[in-house]
Amino acid sequence: MDSYKQNYIDGKWVDSIGGTPHQVINPATEEPITEIVLGTAADVDAAVAAAKRAFESFSQTSRDERLALMGRIVEEYKKRMPDIARSVAAEMGAPLSVASGAQAPAGLGGFLPTIEALKNFEFVQQEGAATVMYEPIGVVGMITPWNWPLNQIALKVAPAIAAGNTMILKPSEECPGNAAIFAEVMDAAGVPPGVFNLVQGDGPTVGAAISAHPGIDMVSFTGSTRAGIMVAKSAADTVKRVHQELGGKSPNLVLPGADLETVLPPTISGVMVNSGQSCIAPTRVLVHKDQEQEAIAVATKIVGSQTVGDPMVEGPHLGPVVNKAQHDKIRGLIQSAIDEGAKLEVGGPDLPANVNRGYYIKPTVFSGVTPDMRIAKEEVFGPVVTIMKYDDLDEGVRIANDTEYGLSAVISGDPVEAGKVAPRLRAGMVIVNNWGPGPGTPFGGYKRSGNGREAGVHGLRDFMEVKSLTGAS
Repeated sequence: MDSYKQNYIDGKWVDSIGGTPHQVINPATEEPITEIVLGTAADVDAAVAAAKRAFESFSQTSRDERLALMGRIVEEYKKRMPDIARSVAAEMGAPLSVASGAQAPAGLGGFLPTIEALKNFEFVQQEGAATVMYEPIGVVGMITPWNWPLNQIALKVAPAIAAGNTMILKPSEECPGNAAIFAEVMDAAGVPPGVFNLVQGDGPTVGAAISAHPGIDMVSFTGSTRAGIMVAKSAADTVKRVHQELGGKSPNLVLPGADLETVLPPTISGVMVNSGQSCIAPTRVLVHKDQEQEAIAVATKIVGSQTVGDPMVEGPHLGPVVNKAQHDKIRGLIQSAIDEGAKLEVGGPDLPANVNRGYYIKPTVFSGVTPDMRIAKEEVFGPVVTIMKYDDLDEGVRIANDTEYGLSAVISGDPVEAGKVAPRLRAGMVIVNNWGPGPGTPFGGYKRSGNGREAGVHGLRDFMEVKSLTGAS
């Protein structure tokens, strides 16, 4: 069993102040795999004190100093990618092929575009008679999820360091080992004491303490919309900046006449990868009524060919979902679709036949889904594709926008026509004939999918304050 029982505060590994032991369950075996200690508000206090002290000097470092530091972090991170991949596979169930090919590299995807953005960023700009300056915001609290853990850690830590901030990270207690390895990376790279601090813990204790702490100037949260609302309410009393990347219910708007055999495989893969545990998964496949039956056949063939298996074994199979609560929620949504009249084309709520334990979900396709069904409204976070028909493109756009979320949208079909439709979609990211944005692309959404942007120059700006100076010579 892996053991990460200490927090990383002020450049040292230290015991929690009154923390509680916690075991992480391997979702493939339902047995303990990692042990940590859930921290306390007192741990957050200690981390904030260290971060505030470090901010005095780190905020004054030069662009070149921060670029050099980030370069060292990247080099140390590369050395630990196999360890990170193994930890992610064991704790959250991403198969080793996904953990080593996508999950661990995602951390580099957060740092490298930020380094490029920092190289050319204009910290001082002239706007009329005023000089406008971008400055570090202060101490940043970071609360990150379990589904793409290194991606979300890097998308917060990289711009925070680039801007000259100091920080406290609380990773998910469902998948904490990779964050402890990341702290070892930061230590090996020579990050000054107090600049980066790690406090393990849960949301109701450590997350709440970070959100409400008067010594924290900004909280950056990635997770569910429900939890994000709680973070924002908790942060309101101290009027700190709240930066959020929340839930999604992404449409895959298939344009009339699209070649389904060509456009559906790369986009439906976005629902299967990571066992569907991606906030931008394009789960709602919207097709013209004349192509509905063909779309059902193509989607069923793609999804029906998917298998599940041990995440610690290399291969193209899907792993389990992260825990029992998620497993039960997904199975409940699948059953709700059956009960509400959707047609189950493949998959279903039962455990796959080739496993007898673990939180595995059968890759599933529903047809005949209508916008009023739960499966069409709620974020499933599992390998479940829903096919919905539209009469004309205007109705397709209306159905695509008929969600409280607005994180991302996919358009499948002719890229020229997709470019004409994209402005009509209420989503922060629109991807054509694929499902994920490129590195450095502004990441964030409309409506209840959050506020602010991560990655690249936009992510860098969101971790800074803006000061105007008038009258100086």
